[in-house]
Amino acid sequence: MASTSVMSAVSETSVEGLHEPLSPVLEKRLRRAVLDHTASEHRRSFLALVHLGIPGGKEVVHAHREDEPTDQWLRADIIHSMRRRVGVPDPIVWLTRAGDLGVEDVDLRWLAAARQAFREIQAPLTYVVVTRNAWVDPRSGLARRWKRLRYRND
Repeated sequence: MASTSVMSAVSETSVEGLHEPLSPVLEKRLRRAVLDHTASEHRRSFLALVHLGIPGGKEVVHAHREDEPTDQWLRADIIHSMRRRVGVPDPIVWLTRAGDLGVEDVDLRWLAAARQAFREIQAPLTYVVVTRNAWVDPRSGLARRWKRLRYRND
């Protein structure tokens, strides 16, 4: 009986993902990811894009095509390749897509790949899904939403 309560306490305190309070630098970078996506994508329907790097800075992008056969291992290899190409310390992985913040299969596929790739090199993972006016971490549920997002001089 005691081991059950210990196990549940461990699982409650070891939740992956982003949690409050976020550092000001991370907060600014994630806001920038949403802002750049909003400014660059005006279509209602478009391919989901996996970004790796620093929003507003150096990044590499991979287009996710539903008709392109991939599996967990190939997606993890893509993440590894993107990380090598971007060459920045502590990169963020963000997926831009149409729709709302509800978790979709594509979000989970790329999260699993990023989680695997980052664990293999023992690096911390920051992963969010970005839509036109928000971001969400599908692991913890932490999210930010904006009604009107504008570039600012900070």
